[in-house]
Amino acid sequence: MKKYFTLMMATFALFWLAACSLESGSSSTTPAASSQTAQSGDKTIGMSISTLNNPFFVTLGDSAKTKAAALGASLTVVDAQNDASKQAADVEDLIQQGVKLIIINPVDSAAVVSVIESANKAGIPVITVDRSANGGNVFSHIASDNVAGGKLAGEYLLTLVPEGSEVAMLEGVAGSSAAIERGEGFTKAVTGKLNIVTSQTADFDRSKGLTVMENILQAQPNVKAVFAQNDEMALGALEAVAAAKKDIVVIGFDATEDAVAKVKAGKLAATVEQQPALIGEEAINAAVKHFNGENVEKAIPVQLKLVTK
Repeated sequence: MKKYFTLMMATFALFWLAACSLESGSSSTTPAASSQTAQSGDKTIGMSISTLNNPFFVTLGDSAKTKAAALGASLTVVDAQNDASKQAADVEDLIQQGVKLIIINPVDSAAVVSVIESANKAGIPVITVDRSANGGNVFSHIASDNVAGGKLAGEYLLTLVPEGSEVAMLEGVAGSSAAIERGEGFTKAVTGKLNIVTSQTADFDRSKGLTVMENILQAQPNVKAVFAQNDEMALGALEAVAAAKKDIVVIGFDATEDAVAKVKAGKLAATVEQQPALIGEEAINAAVKHFNGENVEKAIPVQLKLVTK
């Protein structure tokens, strides 16, 4: 019986030590474990894009896929459909799938904070692209300077219409950093020189841009120009202006293929180019550098330029 009892105690001790060992080494959600996995070659990346119903973000996502394939990384892209709640659910799914890094293009810069914090708790590093987040631990942000872009559009508009002219602005998704910053830059450029008689949200959407612009034309018949915070809204506004047979200057933002064609045709006065393909590529470059243990800049700027005829 004494030998039997001694054998049982030894067996129990072995099981207890094994369990402790498993418990201390099983978590893959700590930064250290994430780093070890990356070093071993696991480069699985999740990317949450605000909407794929916009050519700008389609280009961004496609370029990220191409770059990921070239660098040996596995990329899963999900579409938040301009819904902050869906984006939160999508990112939680990516966390559960065990991706090793998440790239987020926020629908809403405030709402995305809790999403980023969830990834932080899981030990998954986060990159933001095009739009920033109001909080959470983001190790790199890749975007153009949206304030500078809005200012660029405003300064160019000052060369196209007389001082004191009435102008309108079409705003993007409320709460998104892109909408806030582009509006800020444009307003700073034209304040005291042009009269912004109305500024209305059209959610970065072409059909909404059309509808909102139709309403503006009825309520503000003396408007001489409109700055749309993205090209989709600008193209919608162009349709409304053409239907009303008005001579109104329209400037967009993003330099999508459709918008550049309208600029070349002399219908859209200008668009601010922020190179979505380059943003997507830089995001993957940053992710792979992180996996490889290389230093990644906290902010990676992508150059802007004004596209005119």
